[in-house]
Amino acid sequence: MSERERRKRLLWGLLCVTILFLTGDARAENEMQKITARLQVTSDAFKDGEWIPAPHTCDGKNISPALRWKGAPPGTQSFVILADDPDAPAGDWVHWVLYDLPPTVDMVPADLPPVGKLANAEKQGTNDFGKLGYGGPCPPAGVHRYFFKVYALDRMLGSEAGLKKKDLLGAMEGHVLAMGTLVGKYKRK
Repeated sequence: MSERERRKRLLWGLLCVTILFLTGDARAENEMQKITARLQVTSDAFKDGEWIPAPHTCDGKNISPALRWKGAPPGTQSFVILADDPDAPAGDWVHWVLYDLPPTVDMVPADLPPVGKLANAEKQGTNDFGKLGYGGPCPPAGVHRYFFKVYALDRMLGSEAGLKKKDLLGAMEGHVLAMGTLVGKYKRK
């Protein structure tokens, strides 16, 4: 990457964080998504745009789905996973915050335990249910979309476990190299 491209990325990153703190909404995250390379994100549980199976929801065992990704650019030092529901009545509802995954990892298995630190020093943050780890889809009414986003970063964040999405986005400022999204949908019966 040239020095000019690096400066451009840094300026865009600063703009994104400024927007995030001034508006308090997802616009900064959307701006980050526009300027990064793409990862391919898949799951054994569901395909992009398809229904999320009940075991991964509040109507089932509420277990996290396995996720895989590929296409990380050179210089990737860690990965972050965020899962949220932009269709929630109160706005964006965060279901999963997972960060500091090592660069040698290209997947997470299903059913991660709801603890702050995992086996390879990965850390889970606090979801909008007020708990560590994954909280599955549980929409009050209608069909909701769930965005599972994987980010490749140029550094380990080194933050403590328990971060919320907003704090994590601030820590990611200027360090996103690539990202990818897998979208699932769910409606309670």
